[in-house]
Amino acid sequence: MPPTRVEPVVLLDDNWNTTGSIEKEEAHHQNTPLHLAFTAYVFDEEGRFLLSRRALSKRTWPGVWTNSFCGHPLPGEPLAEAVRRRLRAELGTTAERIDPVLGAVRYRAVMDNGIVENEVGPVVRVLLAAPPIPNPDEVDRVRWIQWDELLSAIDEGRSEISPWSAKTIERLRGVGPDPWGWQTSPLQELPPPLRCLT
Repeated sequence: MPPTRVEPVVLLDDNWNTTGSIEKEEAHHQNTPLHLAFTAYVFDEEGRFLLSRRALSKRTWPGVWTNSFCGHPLPGEPLAEAVRRRLRAELGTTAERIDPVLGAVRYRAVMDNGIVENEVGPVVRVLLAAPPIPNPDEVDRVRWIQWDELLSAIDEGRSEISPWSAKTIERLRGVGPDPWGWQTSPLQELPPPLRCLT
């Protein structure tokens, strides 16, 4: 996807209903409004997790290790389409399978420079259809890691991860130790803007 493409984000109220949209580049600042997002965790068939490091040029949390990729559904865009769009843009590949495993996670985090991330959205599990080819404008590097090894590294302070990954991983611990054993979230657990889109 060309970097000049307009990408509005969906603004939400406290009940997570749509209130409008704003350009992504204008959305993240010291008073970032609540907006719709998703967080993706890529696993291979053996259950290894694809950990990614954000590009050093990113405006928010540059160079930080994080989940596989993230994104913001466009107004009226179904979740699966948003995931596929960002997967192509960040990791240069396609998905064989996309499953929402947490319907909605809300988080707010503040960088040292005062920029705020303020989002709510589902967590999705992704199986790739082809190996990743990271886009250097988005992803500095990736590595495959066993899921339980990552959890141990976090617990022992050996792995520093993005604040949204810390929160979503904590929620994922509650649904079981085997990533392919996680149940798919019911439609009604998604934020309202994503429930009626197929």
